[in-house]
Amino acid sequence: MSDTVSVNKLVKPLVEKLLDDANELNLDVNTSEGGATIVDAGISSKGCLESGRQITEICMGGLGYVSFSMTDTFSSWPLTIHVHSSNPIISCLASQYAGWNLSFVKDEDNFNALGSGPCRALACKEDLFKDLNYKDKFFSTVVVMEVDKKPPQEIIDKITHDCNISEKNLTVILTPTKSLSGCVQVVGRVLEVGMHKVHELGFPLDKIVDGFGSAPLPPPAPDFLIGMGRTNDAILYGGTVHLYVDVPDDEAYELAKRLPSSTSNDYGKTFSEIFKKYKYDFYKIDKMLFSPAKVIISSIKTGKSFTSGNINKDLIDESFNK
Repeated sequence: MSDTVSVNKLVKPLVEKLLDDANELNLDVNTSEGGATIVDAGISSKGCLESGRQITEICMGGLGYVSFSMTDTFSSWPLTIHVHSSNPIISCLASQYAGWNLSFVKDEDNFNALGSGPCRALACKEDLFKDLNYKDKFFSTVVVMEVDKKPPQEIIDKITHDCNISEKNLTVILTPTKSLSGCVQVVGRVLEVGMHKVHELGFPLDKIVDGFGSAPLPPPAPDFLIGMGRTNDAILYGGTVHLYVDVPDDEAYELAKRLPSSTSNDYGKTFSEIFKKYKYDFYKIDKMLFSPAKVIISSIKTGKSFTSGNINKDLIDESFNK
């Protein structure tokens, strides 16, 4: 992928706007001892739908556009998030994907997190970046973590070291899954989840021209596990992704056939049930499950489109009503 686009440069004004609007968005902003900006988007603060929308665009490195609308796909859950990127490879895979392990263990004080956002493109600690052939360089960055407590100083030190920036140029955004901000930014990964499976399937990423995704927003959850279940189900059973690809019809058809979540052996139960079945070991779940419920693949070579998978309204109702 071209390295002429800097996701960290693009996202800087978005981060500044989030900080400027912090009071209106119900966010708490503090600083670390070394001057990093810490944004609480749902731990002690309440956050809101709009903060989640802005954080999702930050996660996408300034290369994605996020909006809400009311739709009639799910009668009980009409609020829907829409995500679009005309550079979904860099936006979704080099920035938004939560792939950087930022865990720390000290005595009995454990901190477990996966880093998301433009910081990943500075650190390039994941094997994925070898396939993307993309590395960013900029003086400031932002990391988004789906956690319910502030990271220890050791994690902040690791991020600044691996990204080669000073601590005062780091912004850390914390979005617990059960919060409004967290709920939005997780379901806002519907396109990214589709793109990640495209990569897992070995489809050539440089053939993807444009991408759009939608999914229903679940209600806030009373705890982390229910929140994680609902947000995953929103994508696995309620998400739709439309990709535009520069390939012949046979290749577009094959991608459409293999991409939906229904191709997985674990498909058919709510995510919380699947998670429990594997004794809460996330990595034992079939990775082919992590994809949208329905996909449309359109070939820009021929103008033909291929649709596969189905929205599962019953499982969405079961999940969102837990």
